[in-house]
Amino acid sequence: MSSPNVLFIITDQHRAADVGFMGNEVVRTPALDSIAARGTVFENAWVANPVCMPNRSTLMTGRMPSAHGVIFNDRSLDWGANTWVRSLRQQGYRTALLGKSHLQHGLSRNSMNPARAAAVAEDPWPEGWNTWEDDERFDVGADGSGRDDRADFPDDFYGFDHVELSIDHGARITGHHLHWALDKGARYEDLVVPMSAESPATRRSDHWWQIYQPPYAPEVHSTTFVTERTIAFIEEAASEDTPWVAWASYPDPHHPMTPPGEWFDRHDPADMVLPVSFNDPIEGAPAYLKRVQQVPPHKQRGWVGMSGHGGNEALVREYIAATYGAIEMIDDGVARLLNSLDRLGQLDNTIIVFTSDHGDMQGEHGFLMKGFMPYRGTLQVPLVIADPRRKANRTASLAGSLDVPQTLLALIGPAPFDGMQGTSLVPLMDGAAASVRSHVLIEDDLPVASAKPSGIPAKSRTLIDENGRKYTRHSSGEDMLFDLAADPHELSDLSGVDSTGRTQMVERLADALIQSADDARGAPVA
Repeated sequence: MSSPNVLFIITDQHRAADVGFMGNEVVRTPALDSIAARGTVFENAWVANPVCMPNRSTLMTGRMPSAHGVIFNDRSLDWGANTWVRSLRQQGYRTALLGKSHLQHGLSRNSMNPARAAAVAEDPWPEGWNTWEDDERFDVGADGSGRDDRADFPDDFYGFDHVELSIDHGARITGHHLHWALDKGARYEDLVVPMSAESPATRRSDHWWQIYQPPYAPEVHSTTFVTERTIAFIEEAASEDTPWVAWASYPDPHHPMTPPGEWFDRHDPADMVLPVSFNDPIEGAPAYLKRVQQVPPHKQRGWVGMSGHGGNEALVREYIAATYGAIEMIDDGVARLLNSLDRLGQLDNTIIVFTSDHGDMQGEHGFLMKGFMPYRGTLQVPLVIADPRRKANRTASLAGSLDVPQTLLALIGPAPFDGMQGTSLVPLMDGAAASVRSHVLIEDDLPVASAKPSGIPAKSRTLIDENGRKYTRHSSGEDMLFDLAADPHELSDLSGVDSTGRTQMVERLADALIQSADDARGAPVA
């Protein structure tokens, strides 16, 4: 086997439970299931942070958010940050990012309250380094008089030599995706619209404006864009007989839930099963969670956030049905990717990774969406790594997003770079080890300038141990303890009952925090 290619398929806000290979019998994911059937399924995989930018930056660097610096969606990954993609590019790989990046704050840059003090350090990078994902760079305007900076995009974007961005979510189209959709004949006024209840739609839920059928055809949706542009890149790299990395990043099924065309009707909401914890009163939970549970989605500020569902069964059923439609459209795209690999003779020389940046509450414990809700719905993600050189298997051993970069470098050859904090999962893929880690640490941070007015704790840390115990400690002093083995739906908080177990987990959390402290030298290493 020559230098293996890497097809890295990543979705956004996709729960571990929402794929067939993890036991879901409603959502249909035959293509993803086929990857799982020839790879290693990590049934117990967890994020390093349940927010987009921090965990995506971890998936790039193999470093915890507190180490790489992106602790929330309000700052960009350092322009000089080393990544596993850059390591492979230095080995002669072609590297492409197709779809959602969110390594820079782009559209999310104005969503947070600014700090009211001088910066901790001067910015050493050239002006504009962190504006490559700003949608204004690509918006030509309805009359064609706007900006188009595609030709100026840097030839090294965190290690990627080729980038085509789909920046937004739902049915709002920006970035390179916008120009592609316009070239296909879509109307500007159907694509670049304010994210609100007034945005154009063919049909819209009566319960929440963020569930709707877009006014355009599936042929211009983000899922089709990512699929077709990934295939085009693979074809080009294959013609050059060059090893390649393709980061195929689907913006769905992140809210707004807007599967287009026939995908909107793939599932009847009436057939959707509500989660076991739908009516969980979350007695004993931190005060902020109880407050959030009482805020229905139509009362939340903006279109991104965390909310309760108010016991609205119809809303949650529609939410699940639309999410499943979006996932099945992605699966259809993945099938096209796999067929292209087979057609080009690349399938047997390509490592395929599938995961997501974080999950979604999807009605569990009275919540929707994501953000500072430390339950497995947001924290656990699907993870498959399929290496043609290895037999298929499944493992219930602990794994994390943090481990993926280290694993890919171990599979391909380049040595880990300074500051990587993950653990190679290759021993689990080979079946040579029962486990490679005793715990997974999860960080969750909200800048103080935003935490104070919101009443959300500025910092939370969650530890999951090899026995299935899950302990969360908030900076407010409140905590939560669950035994996932005995209580997989997290209905019984043991923090006020099991004093011995709580003490043990507090000590283990302290040890994990010490181990996670960054000791990288911070300078280039020859």
